[in-house]
Amino acid sequence: MQQNQTQPTASAHSQKSDDDEIDLARLLGLLIDHRWFIIITTAVFMVFGVAYALLATPIYQADALLQVEKKSSGLPAIGEMSELFATESEAATEIEIMKSRMVVGAVVDQLRLTNVVKPDYLPVIGNYLARRSGEKDVVQVEMLQVPPNQVGKELHLEFVDNNFALYNSDGDRVLDGVVGTPAESGEWMLHVSAVQNPNTEHFKVTKLSHLAAVNFWQLKLAVSERGRQTGILNATIQDPDKQKAVRVLDAIASEYMLQNIRRNAAEAENSLEFLQRQIPTIKDNLNDAEEQLNKFRLQSQSVDLSIETKGLLDQVVEIERRLNELSLKEAELSRLYTRNHPTYQALIEQKENLEADLERLSAQVQQLPETQQQVLRYARDVEVNQEIYLALLNRMQELNVLKAGTVGNVRILDQAASGRGAVAPKKSLIVLITVALGGVVAVGFVLIRSALHKGIERAEQLEEEGINVYASVPLSEVQKQMNERLARLARRSRVESLQAPLLAKDDPTDLAIEALRGLRTSLHFAMLEARNNVIMISGPSPGVGKSFVTANLAAVLAQSGQKVLMIDGDIRRGYLHNIMNSVNDYGLSDLLAVRNKGSRKIGVANYHDIIVPSPIENMMFMPRGTAAPNPSELLMHPRMNELLEAASNDFDYVLIDTPPVLAVTDASIVGRYAGTTLLVARFGMTPTKEMVQTVKRFNQNGVEVKGVILNSVERKASAYYGYGYGYHYGYSYKS
Repeated sequence: MQQNQTQPTASAHSQKSDDDEIDLARLLGLLIDHRWFIIITTAVFMVFGVAYALLATPIYQADALLQVEKKSSGLPAIGEMSELFATESEAATEIEIMKSRMVVGAVVDQLRLTNVVKPDYLPVIGNYLARRSGEKDVVQVEMLQVPPNQVGKELHLEFVDNNFALYNSDGDRVLDGVVGTPAESGEWMLHVSAVQNPNTEHFKVTKLSHLAAVNFWQLKLAVSERGRQTGILNATIQDPDKQKAVRVLDAIASEYMLQNIRRNAAEAENSLEFLQRQIPTIKDNLNDAEEQLNKFRLQSQSVDLSIETKGLLDQVVEIERRLNELSLKEAELSRLYTRNHPTYQALIEQKENLEADLERLSAQVQQLPETQQQVLRYARDVEVNQEIYLALLNRMQELNVLKAGTVGNVRILDQAASGRGAVAPKKSLIVLITVALGGVVAVGFVLIRSALHKGIERAEQLEEEGINVYASVPLSEVQKQMNERLARLARRSRVESLQAPLLAKDDPTDLAIEALRGLRTSLHFAMLEARNNVIMISGPSPGVGKSFVTANLAAVLAQSGQKVLMIDGDIRRGYLHNIMNSVNDYGLSDLLAVRNKGSRKIGVANYHDIIVPSPIENMMFMPRGTAAPNPSELLMHPRMNELLEAASNDFDYVLIDTPPVLAVTDASIVGRYAGTTLLVARFGMTPTKEMVQTVKRFNQNGVEVKGVILNSVERKASAYYGYGYGYHYGYSYKS
C-alpha cells in the first residue's frame, strides 16, 4: 500500500521536472524561431545608437584643483590659550561655500552669463554639419537689456552682413543695429561687439534673470574632495563650449580664493578694532596708577619696598596680568562659543584658580605695615597696567602685519583646463547600450507575445482536453501567401478581390495535400456511424484556414473517385468562389430565399441550377450567393434541410464551409444538419482555451464535434526542442 502511494508521488515529481525542462527548452526554441526579428530589431537600435552618437553635441569638461589648508580662527590669542582657537576647515563646508550664490553670482556678473546666445541650426543634423565645417559661430554680446516680460524667453537674432535685427518671443521685430555699436529702442538695448557666423545667420538669444543664471551654473559646477581628509578639492564644469567652461571655472576658482582671503582679513580687522578700543582705557589706567604711586611716595616719604614686600608685589602683579589676559580671551571667546562650551569652561576654571591665589596673597599683604601695604597696592596697579598696555601694543603690531599679509588658507594648485576630447557622449558605450537594449526589447517582445498568445503547437495540447486531432496539415507557401492576403483584405472588410489557388490542383504533391489525403482515410472510418454524409467544417475564429481545408479536402475526396459537393455556407463573407474561379451571381442564399432567376423561381427541386462544376473532376460547387441581411434565419429555413437531404442522396460527400462559431451562430445551425462536424485550428495562433470553448459551444447546441484539423503546422525550434518531433514525424519540409 505504501509502495502504491510512493509511485504516483515520484511520477508527479518526474512530470514537474519534465515540464520545467520543456519550458527552458521551449524558451530557447522561441528565440531561435524569432532570430531574424531579434537580429533586425537589434540592428535598428544599433543604427539609432550610432546616429545619436554621431549627431549628439559633444560635451567638454574643464577641471581645476584647489587646496584648503588648516587655519586658525584669525584671532591672535595671548599666551598658551591661543591654541584653543585653532580649528580645521571641513571639506564639505568649503564645497558649499564654493557653490554658493556669493561666489557663483559674482562670476555671473563678471562674465555677463545672464546673456545666452546660441546658433539656430537645422534640427537634428544642423549642429553636426556645423561641427564638420571646422568653424564656430560666435556672437559676443557686451550688453543686453529687455523688458521684464521678455526675461527668460527665447529671442531671435538675425544678421545680414554687418547689421543685425532682434525679434521678440512673439516674432515681432523690436530692434535694429550695427555690429560694434550699441543699439537702443525703448526698453530694448543690445550691444554686439563682434560676430563670427560662417554656418548660420540666425541665433537664439535669452536674457536670464540673475538667479536663473546662478542656478544654472550651480547645477553645472561639481566639487568633490580627493581622497579623505586631504583638503584637496576637485572642481569640474561640463559644457558644449570648451573655452566657456574653462573661463567660467577659472573665474569661480579665483573668486572662491579671493573671498577666502577677504574673510580671513576681515577676522584680523575685527580683532584689531577690538584691541584699539581697549588700549585708550588701559593707557588711562596706567597713567592714573603712576600718578597715585608718585603722590603717595611724596606724602609718606617712602620710596623703596622691602625685599619681602617686593616679592609679594611681583606675585600679585603676575596674577593680575594673567587675570587680565584671561579677561581679554573671554571677550574674544564670547564671540565664538557659549559659556557651556568646554573651552569657555576651562578658561573660567583658570580664572577661579588665579582669583583664589590672589585672595591668599591679599591676606599676606594685610599683615604688612600700613605704609608698605599702600605702596604695594599703588606699585601693583602700575605694574599690571604697564604689562597689559605693552602686551596690547605688541598684539596690535602683529595684527597689522597679519592684515597686510593675509593670503588665506586656500590656494589654486591647477588652473582650469580642458582635455582635447569630449567627455560625452561616449560613442562606443552608447552603441553597446543601444545594441543591448535592442536585444532586450526584441527578446522581451518575443517572450511577452508568446506568453499572451499561446497558440496550439502540439496535438497533445488538445488531446489533454479530450479533443481528438484527426490531422496535422503542414503550412505550404501557397497557403501562407493566401493567409497574409486574406488578413489584409479582412482588415479592409472585403474579400471579393481575393484570388486564392486550389493547391490540390496546382501542386498535388505538396505536403499539405498529402496530409489531407491521410485525413481522407480517417474520415472514411469516422463516418461509418454518422447519420449522413454531410461534413461541416468550422472554426473558432477567422483566419484559421477553414476555406483552404474545405476546398482542398473536397478536391482530395473527388480525386479518389467520389462524387463531392462543396457548399459555401458562409453567406456573410464566404470566398470559396474565388478559389473555384467561378462567379457568385446566385448561390445558397438565393436558393434559401427562393429568389427569382429570370422568369422562374428556384426551389429545392432544382438546386442543380445553381451548382457549378469545379476544376476537379467529380467535384461540384455551390457558391454562397447574394449577401443576405438575415443569414441565420435563412439557414434555419426548412429548405436548408431539404437541400442537404437531396444533395446527400446525389453525392458521396457533401462538405459545408461555415463562419467561425465564436463570431456568429451560423455554424451551430448548420451543424444540426451535418452528420460529421470537424473544426480547424491554426498552429501557433489558436489558443487551446479557445478550442475548448468552441467545442463547448457546439455541445450546448446539440452538435457533436468529431475532431480537429491542426492547420498551418510549421517546423519551429520551440516545438522541436520543447516537444520532440510529435506531429512532425514523417514529414519533410520545403525550404
